[in-house]
Amino acid sequence: MALLYKRLLHRRHAFMGWKLPYVASRSAAAEYSTAVASCVSDALPTEKHVEQASPFKLPPFDFKPEPYTGPPAAEILEKRRRHMNPGIILYYKKHVNIVQGKMQYLYDEGGRRYLDAFAGIVTVSCGHCHPEVNDAIVKQTNLLQHTTTIYLNQAVADFAEALAQKMPGNLKVVYFVNSGGEANDMALMMARLYTGNYDVIALRNAYHGLSSATMGLNGQRIYKHGVPQGFGIHHALNPHPYRGCFGSDGPKYAADVAEIIQTSTSGRVAGFFAETFQGVGGAVELAPGYLPIVYETVRKAGGLCIADEVQTAFGRLGSHYWGFETQGVIPDIVTLAKGLGNGLPVAAVVTTPEIASVLSRALHFNTFGGNPVCSAGGHAVLRVLDKEKRQQHCAEVGTYLLQRLNELKGKYDVIGDVRGRGLMIGVELVRDRQTKEPAKEETADVHEKMKDLGVLIGKGGMYGNVFRIKPPMCFTKEDADFLVDVMDYTMSKM
Repeated sequence: MALLYKRLLHRRHAFMGWKLPYVASRSAAAEYSTAVASCVSDALPTEKHVEQASPFKLPPFDFKPEPYTGPPAAEILEKRRRHMNPGIILYYKKHVNIVQGKMQYLYDEGGRRYLDAFAGIVTVSCGHCHPEVNDAIVKQTNLLQHTTTIYLNQAVADFAEALAQKMPGNLKVVYFVNSGGEANDMALMMARLYTGNYDVIALRNAYHGLSSATMGLNGQRIYKHGVPQGFGIHHALNPHPYRGCFGSDGPKYAADVAEIIQTSTSGRVAGFFAETFQGVGGAVELAPGYLPIVYETVRKAGGLCIADEVQTAFGRLGSHYWGFETQGVIPDIVTLAKGLGNGLPVAAVVTTPEIASVLSRALHFNTFGGNPVCSAGGHAVLRVLDKEKRQQHCAEVGTYLLQRLNELKGKYDVIGDVRGRGLMIGVELVRDRQTKEPAKEETADVHEKMKDLGVLIGKGGMYGNVFRIKPPMCFTKEDADFLVDVMDYTMSKM
């Protein structure tokens, strides 16, 4: 009878797009099934369903979403299948149709509230639809929606000045573009033009974009197509404190960069390209002491040092405003995007006047780079993050969240590593703490079930076994408690 019950239960969840590979008993299966029972319906759940579905309540939030009058999720899904790039993934088996957002919360078509712990892939910095950012966007939209940089405009000049003032050293010249990938593409070109060299060193496990140039910088197979890419790019050992061969010994990893220069190049390089804190790779902070040695080595070989701060900037790490500051270095070029616009398509390359001069040798401009609306919105983001002291907030809430997650690690052997700073956190799941075998299926299972209970988190890493917790920077300790309680409850049913 028990076996028959398990088979029926698995059939039911298979129909709903769920997997239950770790249902150990009828009682455990029944408890989880009861917890999500209100979500198993043709209609998408409402806020009332959330309270029924989870033993934990979302923190109180004084906001009422507008009634949704658009097409249902099934119709949208069919349109995507017919007309959109099939390479665009959907995160869940049972899809979520997000129709409204406010600060750290998102709402689906039925009015159900979710805790957003991924911030649109680390993009929403101030919070969804932050009123001060929205006001700046609307005001500029009503004045002037677009003009290119061939004309003068106050919005882009003020934005560039404000951003440059945030940078250390002589990083004072700003190029505006539209995405992080485009910013990294430009930085790569600038390094080669300025140095006159071609070879570039990047890191394994890295992610820098999907243009034909930046794809070559990526250090993960999943982000590489079978087309010519990566000419002149050499990938060094990843200074990964948890999975790397040298643990947290940064200088030992740095020696590999020197060896690559001596064995795989002419001895001269255009630059070294690295995220200061790997995002897509699973919230990996580079081993301590790594960047100072590498930067010195690369500069002696004639190269520039490029810091990809697309995910790590603007105080998200809590301890520092910029990720490169955690290692006590100043890059020659910095690339920015995502949180810079709080969701607007705006990105930037920041460098020194001397390096910037290489692009004056030929005509160079970007039609939408520095768009007035994006500039006004981005400038407002910088003001809000300062005004609301979000760096300090990230430090306090992030420390609390890491503490709670480490307590969870002590409870479940499947958690191999908890890491991060501020509100850029990774939780890596493994099947065995000694071998560190990635628990990919378990990660996917918990990921789906946490969504059922009202928490949206990221998922990534080389093996797809890392939860990426990088919420809007207005995320609170109460939100942290809800997230950890839901993760705890879900893992207890594995």
